[in-house]
Amino acid sequence: MIAWLVILTIGLPWLGALSVLWTRDSRPRTHNLIAVVAGSLASLAALCLLPFATQTAVIRVVLGGVFGELTFTPDGLGVMLAVIATFIGTLTIIFSADYMQGEAQQRRYYALVLFFIGSMCGLVLTNSLLLLFFFWELVAFCSYALISFHNDDPKAVMGGMKALVITQIGGVGLLIGALVAAANLGSTQIDYLLAHAAELPATSLSLIAFGFLIGAAAKSAQMPFHTWLPSAMEAPTPISALIHAATMVNAGVYLLARFYPAFANVPGWTGTIIAVGLISALLAGCMALVANDLKRILAYSTISQLGYMVYAVGIGAIFASQFHLLSHAVFKALLFLGAGAVIHAVETRDIREMGGLGRRMPFVRNVFLLGAAALVGVPIFNGFWSKELILEASFADQAWWLTAGLLVGVGLTALYTVRMVWLVFYGSPRAALHAHDAPKAMQVSLFVLAFGTLTTWALAGGYDQLLRTTLPFHNLSELSLGELVQEVVTAPITLVALISIAAGGLLWWMWLRGWLKWLARLLDAPAVAARQDFGFEWLNRQIMRLTQQIATALRTTQTGQLNWNVAGIVLGLVIVLATLLLRGGGTP
Repeated sequence: MIAWLVILTIGLPWLGALSVLWTRDSRPRTHNLIAVVAGSLASLAALCLLPFATQTAVIRVVLGGVFGELTFTPDGLGVMLAVIATFIGTLTIIFSADYMQGEAQQRRYYALVLFFIGSMCGLVLTNSLLLLFFFWELVAFCSYALISFHNDDPKAVMGGMKALVITQIGGVGLLIGALVAAANLGSTQIDYLLAHAAELPATSLSLIAFGFLIGAAAKSAQMPFHTWLPSAMEAPTPISALIHAATMVNAGVYLLARFYPAFANVPGWTGTIIAVGLISALLAGCMALVANDLKRILAYSTISQLGYMVYAVGIGAIFASQFHLLSHAVFKALLFLGAGAVIHAVETRDIREMGGLGRRMPFVRNVFLLGAAALVGVPIFNGFWSKELILEASFADQAWWLTAGLLVGVGLTALYTVRMVWLVFYGSPRAALHAHDAPKAMQVSLFVLAFGTLTTWALAGGYDQLLRTTLPFHNLSELSLGELVQEVVTAPITLVALISIAAGGLLWWMWLRGWLKWLARLLDAPAVAARQDFGFEWLNRQIMRLTQQIATALRTTQTGQLNWNVAGIVLGLVIVLATLLLRGGGTP
């Protein structure tokens, strides 16, 4: 039964994608209906997996030789991420019924969305390094195709290409790490790597660890690979919610958390993760503060919040990182879909042209406020509890200046969030924009996610137990819901965090009063740097240019003659397989 639930969780979205492709282009409502049904059934299958989560492989296909076994193990970490991907993915599909109305090529849209969801589920449920890389690349392909969905828009096409190229740098890191692990251990099983990592030569283990770190940083848009994520905003807004909340960007954090027990003692690995997470959280917060594109503000916010999760993994707070991943998935999907409802109504993403929309869009305003409160970390909302766990773990075990950096990030989050909410929904209208509240299908998705921002924190105790009982290598400590509440409420760092939030809100009020013009002049140069991504955009453009030059040079190898092309592919495959066979063979 458990094996069938795994198959259904991955396979139903793919089956739905095929069904959509078999339907005529002229039937968009049918496309949406098929996608909703497939996503809903996959969500149900993933939810049914929760009580059966196990550390034992439930699907095992023996291939032998260098490929070993293809296995799936639905442990707590993977199952919860599958639930997130299918559930939020389904809500974005429901939202799309109104958002994509009148758009061309909806058959391609819904097929790619379903294929994306199924690929993410496969990524988190497999116990095979080979399949992990396979699904990793499928997710990258789907993201590229969906970001550049409007293929007649040069910005969308360039955004998709940038996402593909930059995340493929991470894919190379993951592939190198996986090949080195398989060659040294003679196994492609993830749990075998976790159990025998200490037996690997120090150099090989470091290469695997940092290869995986590069893969995670690129996939989760952490410095210096972050610039693809704001450019991905050219995708339809439901896709932005899917990528930023439910699927692709979570894969990097998942990878670090999954392999933390194997790499925790590698010299410099955890320190690098801490640095990457903290720098990403702070710099992305600064970039969100100066951005005027509503979706880009949320994109930078995603980079910043992912920075908190990466930081938490670096300090060994695995449960805190995954709990914040759950909270972030809910409130960031709510914010993106809320932003989509605004953009759908006013047909602009520039917050400088908005203002006063709250009176004409009361439902969207109210649910957006709930998501914003969760993002900031206002008490009761889910983001408050999960972010406080990260702050407490840092305060207990790390240098004071690291925790101080996180607290600065908390204040920045409050500042750019209050600025965004005020400029969109309050004040006087700054342009003659047509506005209307969200249609019914949009309201369904927004209401469910808004409810989630108020309630998902109550899952903390059950989620902790789920991870503890199915992740034998992580040595997680027990934390019940009552203990979570007591710990957060009584911790001194909670009061400091609330003061930081209040300070961020106060700064925006002072700005509106015109009291901080002198500060704006002092920060003019840093603001310009923030608008230019602190130089990282230039760096990534050079990477893109170099990639294009290499591709142009390699074009000469494409003779157009099938025999030569096939011969080249076969020769490359033979070289890879021969290398693996010489280094080590089958599964123990």
